[in-house]
Amino acid sequence: MRLRPRLLPAALAAACFLLVAKLAALLPGPQPLGLATALASSPTPPPAAAAPAPAPEEPTAEQRAERALLEGLRARRAELDSRDQALAAREMVVAAAERRLGQRIEELGALQQRLQSAEQARTEREEAGWRQMVKLYEGMRPRDAAAIFDDLEMPVLVQLVDRMREAKAAPVLGAMKPDRARLLTAELARHRARPVE
Repeated sequence: MRLRPRLLPAALAAACFLLVAKLAALLPGPQPLGLATALASSPTPPPAAAAPAPAPEEPTAEQRAERALLEGLRARRAELDSRDQALAAREMVVAAAERRLGQRIEELGALQQRLQSAEQARTEREEAGWRQMVKLYEGMRPRDAAAIFDDLEMPVLVQLVDRMREAKAAPVLGAMKPDRARLLTAELARHRARPVE
């Protein structure tokens, strides 16, 4: 009998061999020296250089004009803000000065009222004193009053005779020395001609 080669077992053996070769290539393990050396000596490609940044474009004339306008507006706004702050500070100072001035005016008004009332009280006291002296001299005999009037200072004499009733002053003036009576009459006329203060 003749042996005939069978194809199926030969094909199966070839497939197994290829499968083992593929698995050996996939699994990590010691590689043949020639392949490792070839891999190590092969030049590695240089890393990709970073793409150069695009050069900035030159601004156009319109962009430069806009930028200049914006910078001018920004400077003007800062100037206006500082001016507003200065004005606000001045307004505060003026308001404080007005308040102080108002207080001083009120104080001066109150002081003026006190002075006026004190002046009025002094005038009333002075007038009351003159009236008492006038009453005293009006109660005296004209000859006795005239003797005193001849020696009194003229300003005091004018004030007394000016406040006396005419009916009481006439006999006293008649009893005074003629020169003294004449001088008193002239001073009394000047006193009554003065405008009232």
